[in-house]
Amino acid sequence: MDQATGAVGMSAADEPTPPAEDTEQLRRDIEHTREELGETVEALAQKADVKAQARQRAEEAKANAAQKKDELLQRARQVTPTSAQSGAQSAVHVAREHPVQLGYLGVFVAGMVAGRLLSRR
Repeated sequence: MDQATGAVGMSAADEPTPPAEDTEQLRRDIEHTREELGETVEALAQKADVKAQARQRAEEAKANAAQKKDELLQRARQVTPTSAQSGAQSAVHVAREHPVQLGYLGVFVAGMVAGRLLSRR
C-alpha cells in the first residue's frame, strides 16, 4: 500500500502515459473550445453594445430609404409618358417661335377671367 496516498497498487510514477495521438487530440479539442468560447464572448459583447446596434440600425434605415428613393424615381420615369414630355417640349418650341401670338393669347385669357370675376359681383 502506498503510504502517501493510501492507495493500493501502482504509484503515480507507475501510471501509463497517454499516447501522443491522444495528447494531440486533447490539445486540438482545447483549442477548438477556446475558439468557440472567444466567438461566444464576442457575440455577447456585440449584443451588449447598444450604441453599435443603434448605429447599425440607422445605417440600415438610411440604405433602405436610399433604395426606396431610387425605386420611386425609376417608377416615376416609367410612368411619365414620353408623349407628355414631347408635348411639353413642343409647346415651349411653339411659344418661342411665336411670342407675339402667345402674348395676345395671354391677354385674351386674362380678360376672360377678369370678365367672369367682375360679372359675379
